[in-house]
Amino acid sequence: MDLGTGLERYAERDWQTTTEGTVRLALIGLGWWTVDVAIPAIEDSDLCETTVLVSSSTEKARRLADEHGAERGLTYDEYHDGAAVDAYDAVYVGTPNAFHLEYVETAADHDKAVLCEKPLEANVERAEKLVSAAEDAEIPLMTAYRMHTEPAVRRAKELVESGFIGDPVHVYGNNTQPVLEMIPDPDQWRLNPDVTGYGTSVMDLGIYPINTARFVLGRDPVDATARMRSEHDAFADVPDEFASFTLTLEGGIPLSCTASQNAQADTHLKIVGTEGQLELSPAFHGEATLHVSKGSLRAEIEDVDFEATEEMREEFDYFADRVLTGGNIRPDGRHGLEDMRTIEAIHEAADRGETIDIEGASDTGTEDDIER
Repeated sequence: MDLGTGLERYAERDWQTTTEGTVRLALIGLGWWTVDVAIPAIEDSDLCETTVLVSSSTEKARRLADEHGAERGLTYDEYHDGAAVDAYDAVYVGTPNAFHLEYVETAADHDKAVLCEKPLEANVERAEKLVSAAEDAEIPLMTAYRMHTEPAVRRAKELVESGFIGDPVHVYGNNTQPVLEMIPDPDQWRLNPDVTGYGTSVMDLGIYPINTARFVLGRDPVDATARMRSEHDAFADVPDEFASFTLTLEGGIPLSCTASQNAQADTHLKIVGTEGQLELSPAFHGEATLHVSKGSLRAEIEDVDFEATEEMREEFDYFADRVLTGGNIRPDGRHGLEDMRTIEAIHEAADRGETIDIEGASDTGTEDDIER
């Protein structure tokens, strides 16, 4: 693909296989992301509708169901007991990390497709159980990597595959945000290791450059080195208020990343090749912009209307497209499990001060990427 072709078909849904049908969704966990981002994205989608909302609070579930035209508002216990099971076809799991498993297991029991937020769970063992539950029940399971349907990311992948930047030689990624300014509560779940998992910055933010680099380059990590530290009192229970890590991708390509929940908001991913480079900046929190450099060429590809909600709309419609047609879902659960193994290795590398081989590296391969 040349740059001109990329500009011409920038926002094309090259993954779409159907325009017919509707997937009715039950949304599990009604935090700000589900309410402020996921629900509007579904309302704006072509192939989805929200019919059931599930919360710990009966009042909240019913109130939001009324506000958004959903058929039912349920408690978690009612969901597990199979209430309103005929009112939805699939579930979106948007709870904190350590609760994903139980809701996916119930979806499997009810024979419902699942779109599960990343990271898949709080640790590798629980993520493996989650994936096994879906596979044993033979239900569709997608890990919610919205960057895979972001046009800037998809065009970057095509440019790499076409040889536009030559051979990739180095990747740099960063994802930082001031979480205590965004949510001024030191007792929030992202700072609770029993809920978030191995830590906070790599689990919640570092996963973006890790997975986006995997998708764009079609290469998995094989080992990890890392350093972490926590200084603020609110981060006393997690090891990675600040984290830096380097992964070796297949073919010997280094991916150098930084992530922090206590820094100026900034996101970028840069891929340097022998003949040019691509940079997504900003990259991961909406309004993704692709910058292209090759020799004297400097170009910018940007769809200014493509913000976070629209990224989620694309993700939901991709999921619905595959559920409606029975097509292969990529990224599936095993693709998400590979990132869990990588994050575990990053934390082990920081703890031991050693390079850690990533267990199961390359088991999923690049075939898990979204098909064109």
